[in-house]
Amino acid sequence: MAKIKPGKIVLLNGTSSSGKSSILAALQNLLDEPYLNAGLDKFIWMLPKRYLDRPLWDDVLGLASEAGAMGHRLAYGMHRSIAALSLSGLNVLADHVLVEQNWVKDCAQLFTGLPAYLIGIRCPLDVLEQREKERRDRTLGQARLQFERAHTHRLYDFEVDTSTASVEECAQRIANYLKSGAEPFALKNLRRSPGGEPA
Repeated sequence: MAKIKPGKIVLLNGTSSSGKSSILAALQNLLDEPYLNAGLDKFIWMLPKRYLDRPLWDDVLGLASEAGAMGHRLAYGMHRSIAALSLSGLNVLADHVLVEQNWVKDCAQLFTGLPAYLIGIRCPLDVLEQREKERRDRTLGQARLQFERAHTHRLYDFEVDTSTASVEECAQRIANYLKSGAEPFALKNLRRSPGGEPA
């Protein structure tokens, strides 16, 4: 059997309401090769419905800025599932909220040797909070709780700002970057220097 070439991993990281899910959907349409959606929500939605409502959510999964025991297990399971998909030759897109530094370290270690890109989805806090107010599927205050924690590792292969460009424009910029043939470096550097400074 011929050796399988690992699939690309594209990890989109940003706070709640930053536009990650919309960008992911747009990227699936833009990229020439098929990419699986293996983001965090996909794993959360595997839980029984009763776990998706408060207060059980807070008790089991944790808060917006700090994961509970089940939240950690879901994140670690997601990371290992993504690595397994890549090793099977499948491309993966995944949206994430890296509020836990151990999650950053886990991704950096697991995805070593794989073509894994870390993409920052940025947005100013005032815009995030306005989006939360306008949407009916978000808990008010999530973005503020996550804002200082989601980007503390400070290192990305590529970044976009959804306050200055539309979802479509952001997705196109990411697609162009991926199609350019640029080699990923962020997670490799973060594995050697978890604080985010270039190693």
